[in-house]
Amino acid sequence: MKTKLAFLLSAAVLASGIATGASAETADKTIALSNNYAGNSWRQAMLASWEKITKKAVADGIVKSADAFTTAENQATEQAAQIQNMILQGYSAIVVNSASPTALNGAVKEACDAGIIVVSFDGIVTEPCAWRVAVDFKKMGAGQLDYLAKRYPDGGNLLEIRGLAGTSVDTEISEGIASGVAANPKFKIVSAVQGDWTQTVAQKSVAGVLPSLPEVVGVVTQGGDGFGAAEAFKAAGRPTPTIILGNRDDELRWWKAQKDASGYETMSVSIAPGVSTLAFWVAQQILDGQDVPKDLVVPFLSIDQAGLETSLETTEAGGVANVEYTLDDAKKVIADAKK
Repeated sequence: MKTKLAFLLSAAVLASGIATGASAETADKTIALSNNYAGNSWRQAMLASWEKITKKAVADGIVKSADAFTTAENQATEQAAQIQNMILQGYSAIVVNSASPTALNGAVKEACDAGIIVVSFDGIVTEPCAWRVAVDFKKMGAGQLDYLAKRYPDGGNLLEIRGLAGTSVDTEISEGIASGVAANPKFKIVSAVQGDWTQTVAQKSVAGVLPSLPEVVGVVTQGGDGFGAAEAFKAAGRPTPTIILGNRDDELRWWKAQKDASGYETMSVSIAPGVSTLAFWVAQQILDGQDVPKDLVVPFLSIDQAGLETSLETTEAGGVANVEYTLDDAKKVIADAKK
């Protein structure tokens, strides 16, 4: 399969015969999204997916409302206050993309104690009363080294671009990269910079360290930073290494141009922004009284050399390669977690 959309579940759901109807038990329930950051294309796509899917769910009478809120700054204290305000407003459930895996635990526990369902996703929380819709980010990081090891059997120097400091996503991807290097000791991380999952920040950070770096064969990343890294290498007049990309439209289009011009090869990997819609349906199912395991795992979305053109065809300009989830998809994920 050219593009590994491992989590397109619709066919499997139809085959399993899982019912599609939502219970009227949640028709009067209210769900809020607490989001800590919206400063890149992935987060914008995540919010757009939430609005699209939840707007229809409200129109169909599945839930009463599904409001989305984003903090002005990526500060855990600000997001904790936001959640506390949601408690006061009496939401039935709160879906959280967290600024920190631990710093929000107090506010999350307050919500649980008030009888509010809390479902975290992407940036998860560790408070035991909450549910977590998670991607194996460590595996995503380690997979980059698996790919590079096949491309460069003799190893080489690597530049690492980190994500948003303090988030579980940044920590886990970096830990995965470190484990990949340990498993492939011919590679060496010669520098690590902060990219904040944003092209402009990544470009500036990479440009700042390039003058002092030896030759690098690859750049390991977290998403939203690949095109910025490429621009920094170009501006410095240095050969472009193999840059792992993160499914953003600008990255994929840059990759296509390099591929057409010189046969440039790489891979691209990220979590689909539509994971927010899976978290929404998980919250709805919990409110509906369904037995849902506290930890649910969804695959990431990987694009290979052969699947580039197909992925570009379905990626919106300025957006991110994406998958949005249905209620049936959520039921399938829940059922699989019980096996």
